[in-house]
Amino acid sequence: MKQHLNTLYVTRDDTWLSKDGETVRVHSDGKCLLRVPLHNLEGIVAMGWNVLVSPQLMGYCAEQGIAISFCTPHGNFLASVQGKMNGNVLLRREQYRVADCEEKWMKIASRMIVAKISNCRILLQRIRRTYGADDLTPSIDFMAKMCLKAKSCTQSNILRGVEGTCAEMYFSSLFKCLRVQDPQTITIGRTRRPPMDPYNALLSFLYTFLYHDTKSALETAGLDSAVGFLHRDRSGRFGLALDLMEEFRAPMADRLMLTLFNRKQLTLKDFEVEESKAVFLKEEARKKVITAWQEKKKEEILHPWLNEKMTLGMVVHMQARLLARAIRGDAEEYLPFLWR
Repeated sequence: MKQHLNTLYVTRDDTWLSKDGETVRVHSDGKCLLRVPLHNLEGIVAMGWNVLVSPQLMGYCAEQGIAISFCTPHGNFLASVQGKMNGNVLLRREQYRVADCEEKWMKIASRMIVAKISNCRILLQRIRRTYGADDLTPSIDFMAKMCLKAKSCTQSNILRGVEGTCAEMYFSSLFKCLRVQDPQTITIGRTRRPPMDPYNALLSFLYTFLYHDTKSALETAGLDSAVGFLHRDRSGRFGLALDLMEEFRAPMADRLMLTLFNRKQLTLKDFEVEESKAVFLKEEARKKVITAWQEKKKEEILHPWLNEKMTLGMVVHMQARLLARAIRGDAEEYLPFLWR
């Protein structure tokens, strides 16, 4: 089993990352700020407009399978450094064949969407039990019916319609679960590019981390993260990473968003509003969220199919391997992550 490793997040502008022996050295203004052993890392995320990485470090990370992602200070993904593809070329050729046959990829995509809807529903059920929020019952019941419909879907346009309808209802219910919501902050549902309120701003920030982690897991398993099934090919987009993300949005990102606000670890003072009305996290708040994200990935659960305890961060890698087995034909079907 692959050991669950860490990701280095660099949030300070005007920093330079270089290879120093077997470590990555972070320095600014001629001073060394941090040294981290490279064998302890599975990824580096550079968040800023002026975070520079030396070619030597890029080359070494590419050889060792350490993903480097570049994001804006607000967490929007920009680009990544990718080395040689891992795994058997036959696996990737089979992935491309599956992606070109709607009948084949729909079998996988529908199971991913069933898992997404189910996991969102589980989160709402947990909140209903904790707070006695009976007003969530209609959404929970509706999503149960949509799970059955998604499971039997054979057409992609119908599946996307089911997913979109569930997402709209889910987010309207999710934001009602905020126990410290400011009455002056109106949340009309999911908004992005840009986020228009603090809750959506935090969700977008967390989804960037999840996107990085699913992309890294897929490439480690030998799959091409750019060739997706439900998310079709688009230049600059890693469609398969977006597909795999769907299973983990509720248990990892959405749940953490509620926790940080409801426990008052983040408040509205941690956000700034730009002239365009877009809302983003302040620098110090971003550091809090990064720490919380790393702790969330260390949370242990029992894998629903393998019956083994592992961290949530490890589950992402395990699902990428289960997906590879299904594509390769070593398993009859893909077994998505169903949260308990």
